[in-house]
Amino acid sequence: MKVKICGLNPARDVQLCIDLNVNYLGFVFYKKSPRNLNFSEIEKLKSYNKKNSSFVAVTVDPDNEFIKRVVLGNFDYIQLHGSESKYRVKEIKSMGLKIIKVIKIEKESDIDIYKEYEHADIILFDTPGMEKSIEFPKDLISKLPKGDKYALAGSVTYNNIENIAKFGVSFCDLSSSLELDTQIGYKDHQKIKKFIEKVNELKN
Repeated sequence: MKVKICGLNPARDVQLCIDLNVNYLGFVFYKKSPRNLNFSEIEKLKSYNKKNSSFVAVTVDPDNEFIKRVVLGNFDYIQLHGSESKYRVKEIKSMGLKIIKVIKIEKESDIDIYKEYEHADIILFDTPGMEKSIEFPKDLISKLPKGDKYALAGSVTYNNIENIAKFGVSFCDLSSSLELDTQIGYKDHQKIKKFIEKVNELKN
């Protein structure tokens, strides 16, 4: 089971996630989000030895200037959470970045949209909630394509990850379920440790 944790803070959370071998560390660039990162914080990321982890810039319809100024040289992947066309995704990939393309799922017919973006490195199936923790429809999880290229987001938690894995999901993305109960945008390190322990148990 590969894991991506999103909405991380460069100073507080990164070393813990690296030490726990979290595969993908996501940093949000979306002004409406309580997890939005200030550009000044990006410099802190350069001080880490990433080991086996990859850094991901989570964006919504980014323009080329933003990609060149913020993403290139600082992040391994760019996550595209907006209405980017398959042509725009190819254009961004040609700039030298690995791509995570988000496909927002409300009904079964939405799943097939991913086929337009097969040139993306990772496809992330999510709900249309934009960080509102909408639960992914259980009846659709088993219909998603299988494999390490395909990730699931949408109310993945410590309590349901075992059941989700039974549907054949081998890559999950979490954010709000790993936060402090009292403060949005602040990760609870005990919750992160507990979740990764659970994932490691499932691997064995």
